[in-house]
Amino acid sequence: MARLAAVLLALMVGLSPALAVQPDEMLPDPALEARARALSTELRCLICQSQSIDESDAEIARDLRVLIRERLKAGDSDAAVKDFLVARYGEYVLLKPAFAWHTALLWGAAPLVLIAGAALSIGLFRRRRAAEPQRLSAEEEARVEALLARDD
Repeated sequence: MARLAAVLLALMVGLSPALAVQPDEMLPDPALEARARALSTELRCLICQSQSIDESDAEIARDLRVLIRERLKAGDSDAAVKDFLVARYGEYVLLKPAFAWHTALLWGAAPLVLIAGAALSIGLFRRRRAAEPQRLSAEEEARVEALLARDD
């Protein structure tokens, strides 16, 4: 039974996300640390690009984590910290950019491509159905029969 518990514990630890936050970065105040961690999961590592700064081992990610903690200790709100980082690095630093007029294409591109693909597929399907062979008129059939009879 103890062996099974050890295996399950090892699996749970192995499946948990690896976080790059170092002990020397952590704040002594648990509430501020929780806010810093929440912000760190919403911000993109500028080098890794697909990881949050909470997950990244890159030096710039560490610098951003420290900067967030410094700003929180100084009394900034979460929104003020995000605004500061967006002003400094652009909206690219946000893992989930806000919906605005200048990001509308980013948010709407996938549905637009899906709708265009569906419309194209329907158009091609209808064109294929409309292109079914037509029957010959009586006059055309008579001409074909005359040509076939002449060859015999």
